[in-house]
Amino acid sequence: QVQLVESGGGLVQAGGSLRLSCAASGRTFSSYVMGWFRQTPGKEREFVAAINWSGGSTYAADAVKGRFTISRDNAKITVYLQMNSLKPEDTAVYYCAADRDIVRLRRGFGSWGQGTQVTVSS
Repeated sequence: QVQLVESGGGLVQAGGSLRLSCAASGRTFSSYVMGWFRQTPGKEREFVAAINWSGGSTYAADAVKGRFTISRDNAKITVYLQMNSLKPEDTAVYYCAADRDIVRLRRGFGSWGQGTQVTVSS
């Protein structure tokens, strides 16, 4: 079982930057993917970005492509989400997730963190 803990959320002005962290602990997969989702009240969960732990391949939603960058730290088993040029519509609770592959991750299977709030003011 994998435990995920997010951190780094906060309040920023539009155009600003923020970096989220997700630390994994416990039993991990031999081959797995870690990524980020976000959700606001009354809206469906939205995929943001993901990274393949073994190969390093990355995935990003069109809404954040070019602004958000996902990366990893192998030694710490931690994934980061660097968010630049933030917009008010980026406001949401951001959740970290992990699963065996990108397909399972996108479907919502696997492990989830508790979430961290990101608020972007105009």
